[in-house]
Amino acid sequence: MKKIAFDKSPLVSGHSSRGMGVYTKRLLESLEEEFKEQKKLKLVPVVFSANKEKLAKFNLVHYTSFDLFYHTLPLVKPTKTIVTVPDVIPLIYPKHYPPGIRGKINFFLQKISLKSVDAVITISETSKKDIVNYLGVKSEKVFVTKLAGNFTVKKSSPNLIRKVRQKYNLPNSFILYIGDVNWNKNLLRLIKAVKKINKTLVIVGKSAVNENYDRYHIENAPLRKIQEKYGHDKQIMRLGFVEDDDLNVIWQLASVYCMPSLYEGFGLPVVEAMGARVPVACSDTPALKEIAGNAALYFNPTKVDDIANKLLQLLKSRSLQKKLVEKGEKSSKKYSWSKTAKETLKVYREILNRS
Repeated sequence: MKKIAFDKSPLVSGHSSRGMGVYTKRLLESLEEEFKEQKKLKLVPVVFSANKEKLAKFNLVHYTSFDLFYHTLPLVKPTKTIVTVPDVIPLIYPKHYPPGIRGKINFFLQKISLKSVDAVITISETSKKDIVNYLGVKSEKVFVTKLAGNFTVKKSSPNLIRKVRQKYNLPNSFILYIGDVNWNKNLLRLIKAVKKINKTLVIVGKSAVNENYDRYHIENAPLRKIQEKYGHDKQIMRLGFVEDDDLNVIWQLASVYCMPSLYEGFGLPVVEAMGARVPVACSDTPALKEIAGNAALYFNPTKVDDIANKLLQLLKSRSLQKKLVEKGEKSSKKYSWSKTAKETLKVYREILNRS
């Protein structure tokens, strides 16, 4: 029986409800289902930070998160090692994600540590190219296991839909955005585009209403500007965190889902929007085009006019909406956590079988 240690540390950290915490939770759940059928392999979820000395007893360890600017990956590997690296966006746009002196030292150590892993798992072909280019990892060492949606929309009763619309005072037509307010998310340009066409933008996510942050840090500049300029704007509705039952209805009420990111490693909300039968307008950035294919209307994320024109085009055309919804629903079926788990298990087997 070969034992695989799976790092569940992100589930007990500040990332538990977002990013790599969600990835770790959903992947672990699906892997545990896959491992029920395995007779020669055993998956053991472990908090790596508390069990470093015990990792040597495993045949393989999987670090489920990799921080560019914190030394999270050991230089000496006690056994075969896999690490998940979702993206390297801070390296692509260093001006907007300054690591500081300590971060630069940690990055140097992380890069060295990465050289001796047996495999890197990432979430898109776009991220794979970036990892090869920016971290110097050999292409044959990087495996792509795409993500799946974290939210499945279920049809709600007319009564519940009416209650949720009243609760949040939602208009008959609105553009939906779900996610963070990091620089690469490009939310300021989306807001300007929405204002230009006189429509309503509904923003879901606790970061947009966060008040407890360093307003002078460069990474928080977009959030500060949005709060200062649009904090009381009725067309820019910042709902904050929304419970799943209400979010389920909001997905059904949305006219368009927009993802205006300057760059992404994957683009999970696009998959969720396609599954929710909501037409998608998004940036023509590599990862989003890789994920959505012909099921989205694309715009140049650096041009407010282009964002505005494409949103208006989609809002006005029922036939275009119908076409994108049909293609999106079909495309969304390509993504599932079961598939992600199967592909991850395939990587485990390949590394374990190497001499």
